[in-house]
Amino acid sequence: MSKRHLTETYLASFDFPEPLQRGIKDAGFSECTPIQAQTLPLALAGQDVAGQAQTGTGKTAAYLLAIMTHLLRRTPHLGKSPRALIIAPTRELAVQIHKDAELLGKYTGLRLALVYGGAGYDTQRKQLEEGVDIVIGTPGRLIDYHKQHVFDLREVEVVVIDEADRMFDLGFIKDIRYMLRRMPKPEKRLSMLFSATLSFRVTELAYEHMNNPQLVKIETDKVTAERIQELTYYPANEEKMPLLIGLLRAMDATRTMLFVNTKRTAEDVHASLECNGFPAAMLSGDVPQKKRLQFLSQFERGEIPILVATDVAARGLHIPGVTHVINFDLPQDAEDYVHRIGRTARAGASGDAISFVCETYAFSLPEIEKYIGHPIPSAPVDPALLAEISRPAHTPRHRPDPPRRGDGRDQRPRRARPQRGSKAIARPGQS
Repeated sequence: MSKRHLTETYLASFDFPEPLQRGIKDAGFSECTPIQAQTLPLALAGQDVAGQAQTGTGKTAAYLLAIMTHLLRRTPHLGKSPRALIIAPTRELAVQIHKDAELLGKYTGLRLALVYGGAGYDTQRKQLEEGVDIVIGTPGRLIDYHKQHVFDLREVEVVVIDEADRMFDLGFIKDIRYMLRRMPKPEKRLSMLFSATLSFRVTELAYEHMNNPQLVKIETDKVTAERIQELTYYPANEEKMPLLIGLLRAMDATRTMLFVNTKRTAEDVHASLECNGFPAAMLSGDVPQKKRLQFLSQFERGEIPILVATDVAARGLHIPGVTHVINFDLPQDAEDYVHRIGRTARAGASGDAISFVCETYAFSLPEIEKYIGHPIPSAPVDPALLAEISRPAHTPRHRPDPPRRGDGRDQRPRRARPQRGSKAIARPGQS
């Protein structure tokens, strides 16, 4: 792992409680990342923080260490209400935060609860009813339990809003404000907010619901991580699958995330990979939560080398060791490109991001290159890379979505409809 993403500030220089120091040692953390080095002194001193940093830069550990230190240094209240609340926009991110919290807080005795939609309703409810110290969850399920009086927010000492910009994108901001207004006043709690961008709407939220938050911005000259090697190919639509199989056979892609734009394409690509000897799992919006977590766990352990995903998985996944990201379909939103390829080259590692600029989605490339601030290098589609492939009998040949114009409207020719009052012409054999 590269050390270039670290600072000369050591976690040992902070006065963490002894149980937390043991958790830090078990996690193998030593030097601080920039966001940790700037955030921890403020949060440990009781100062609210609004932080901006790229994904994969260690902000989760920063706020977990601040939360646990705050709780361990104060006498717990007598009730069963949670003392700290961490709000995440997606189930995947909530699960990852909980996993990190279990690692760092292993010796602290702090009770954790993970709350998200799609699974474990009664189990999660029972855990909250028994009393916990730190609740990590998504807005919808949290509000569901709160309105049923399973827990209340009046005793919250610390609140964290992670990926605040994503909260706006997913329409959760009213839920966030609902919860914040039912907590103690900003001056009576520690509040932290983190976001990929501190836009006007995010900073407005911070100043409205936080106590004089200090802005921490980790600036970078590049929108994409410097350690990501980006490359594009320009295949015809029918060349995409042979090119994909050819590339996978040629490179040592031990842990690859492969992004597509639609569920239908995900199903076709997943079936073709399996048919050509590449074990893979598929994540899309309608995959049940239990299976989703099972696939992620198998992928993280290296049992499944390829994960086919729609953009439901582009944010909130913190999987170490992803060697390659392949955009089988170029995303139609420039910001999605950044979040997709950000699944690799995390925590100082390096990685490769390969994108297919096909006939269907080529129009997205200029917007992406403008957003990231640099042209993406390209390589020719060498005929030697176009593999002879087997096609699954039960899955139709991959059919890309119809090309769309710059305004997003379908370009397919449409069959003319008969004018009102006229008779349709009968086909041969029809009466």
